[in-house]
Amino acid sequence: MSLLKGISTALVTPFDRRNRIDYSALENMIARQIEAGIAGLVICGTTGEPVTLEGEERKELLSFVVNQTAGRVPVIAGVCGNNTLKAAKEAASAAEIGVNGILAVTPYYNKATQKGMVAHFTAIANAAQLPVILYNVPSRTGLNLLPETAAELAQKPYIDGIKEASGNVAQAVSVRSLCPEEFALYSGNDEIIVPLLSIGGSGAISVLANIAPELCVRMYRLFDEGQYREAGKLQIAVKPLIDALFAEVNPIPVKAAAKLLGICEDVVRAPLTVAEESTVFRLIEEMKKQNLI
Repeated sequence: MSLLKGISTALVTPFDRRNRIDYSALENMIARQIEAGIAGLVICGTTGEPVTLEGEERKELLSFVVNQTAGRVPVIAGVCGNNTLKAAKEAASAAEIGVNGILAVTPYYNKATQKGMVAHFTAIANAAQLPVILYNVPSRTGLNLLPETAAELAQKPYIDGIKEASGNVAQAVSVRSLCPEEFALYSGNDEIIVPLLSIGGSGAISVLANIAPELCVRMYRLFDEGQYREAGKLQIAVKPLIDALFAEVNPIPVKAAAKLLGICEDVVRAPLTVAEESTVFRLIEEMKKQNLI
């Protein structure tokens, strides 16, 4: 059985006006997500600004989330790095803290061959000895994990599934066709959650769920209950809001949206900057259409 089934949230890391992690806001966010029926929480993923978190700060953040969730939903720790040894150590550290799994992104900048990626993810899985979700996001890393490579990794111990965020449905179909049935396929793009569910996807790791967890859960449940047309209609209806959430680099817009909802401040760490006024106006318009504000 896959680690996650349904909609999991790629949670933002809330910062206060002094640029410190806002644990009060985070506590409320976790409670809201679990109440909405979210299947899991991904911490220190792309949306959580992991590359700007210091080592001890990251450990404290993961420990807090593990303690707050208290086993009610799985907690997945993001591992992002192009130094395999360091990434493996991060994964092992997260495992010691008590997370339930690892989301490991493909190496960036120095990149790797497909063979190198097999070695990279295998090292992370062996270090953590927890279920590992591969994270393919070429727009961020400049590197595409091929379906054939995913299929090879699917045979390795602890490799549990893939967050496919290439936006390429044809590639996702190839992943699904080449990998074992128990190898989970998660949508990493909110605009194609239903299409990936239709080819045997296990769910999504969602940015949208930060501000509309109930909507995302409803979309998944409609599909899971066989109401495919209704799920598709909801997917189409929410597309303009999803587009607004990616009008600038993630997580700039979703933090602006979170501020509009009173969830947390819109503080992002440099080199990111707060959302432009035009983005905020667009978010307000689309959030009103979805009755979020």
